[in-house]
Amino acid sequence: MFIAPAVIGFLVFVGYPLIRSFYLALTKYNGLTDPVFVGLGNFRRLFTTDPAFWPALRATGYLVLLYVPLSLVLGLALAMFCNQRFAGVRIVRTLAYLPVVLPAVATITLWKFILDPQVGLLNTILDRLGLPTSLWLQGPSTSMPSVVMVMLWGVGGTMIIFLAALQAVPTELYEAARVDGAGAWSVFFRITLPMISPIVLLQVILQTTAALQTFNQPKILTNGGPGFSTKVLMLSIYENGFPTLGRIPQLGYASAQVWVLFVIIIAVIALTAKFSSLWTYSDSTSD
Repeated sequence: MFIAPAVIGFLVFVGYPLIRSFYLALTKYNGLTDPVFVGLGNFRRLFTTDPAFWPALRATGYLVLLYVPLSLVLGLALAMFCNQRFAGVRIVRTLAYLPVVLPAVATITLWKFILDPQVGLLNTILDRLGLPTSLWLQGPSTSMPSVVMVMLWGVGGTMIIFLAALQAVPTELYEAARVDGAGAWSVFFRITLPMISPIVLLQVILQTTAALQTFNQPKILTNGGPGFSTKVLMLSIYENGFPTLGRIPQLGYASAQVWVLFVIIIAVIALTAKFSSLWTYSDSTSD
C-alpha cells in the first residue's frame, strides 16, 4: 500500500505514455484523424527511404563525439581549479556555475548574435586583433563545432558534480603521496582519477544521453543548417511531429524516430555499464 502512489504515478506518467508512443510508432497518425495501423512501415521508411534520417543520425553522432569528451575534460579541469584554496574561490565557483541557471533560450539567442559572421562580436574582436575570422554557424564545417562551443557554455553543471567528487577524496592519500615524492601528474593519474572514476562513469552516461537529446542549441542557432550539418535527430523528430504551418503532422513517424533514439540511448547506457568495471575503481574487497 505504501508504494501504491509511486506505482500509480509510474504507470500513468511513464508506463502508459511509453506503450502509447510505441503503438503510435506502428501507425500513420497526424493527430487529427484516427491512427491507421501500418506495422513496421514507419521504421522501414526511416532506414530505407527518408533522405534526412541518416544525415540526422550522423550529425547526432558527430555532436556526441565532440561534446562529451570536451565537457568531461573542461568540467574536470574547472573543478580541479575550483577545488584549490585561494582568495575569491567561492566567487569563481559561482561564476562558473552561473550559466547553468541562466535562461537557456535567452543565452543561446545571445550567442547567435555573438557568432554572426558579419556583425557578430566574436568576429569583430578577432578582426581587431588581426586574427582570422570564421563563418561559425553559417559554415558547413564550422557549424557543429560552433553549436558544441555554445553547449559548453553550461559546463558548470559538470564542474559542480566533479567538484563534489574531488572533495570526497581522502586527504590522507594526497599527504602520503607528497611524502613519497609523487609529482602532480602522478597524483592525478594514480589517486585522483581512480578515486573519482565512478563519478566519471556517471558523467559519461549523463553527458552522452544529454547530447543525444540535444534540441535547443541546433534549433535556435542554425535550425539544422546549413544543409543537414546540424540537423540532429531530436530536431528531425520535432519537425515531423510539429511541422510548420501548412504541413500535416506525422506523429506516428515521429514516434518511430523517438523509439530509435530511445533504443540508442539504452544501448549506450548498457555498453557503458557493461565495460565500466574495466576502468572504474572500487574499494570493496572480498573476504
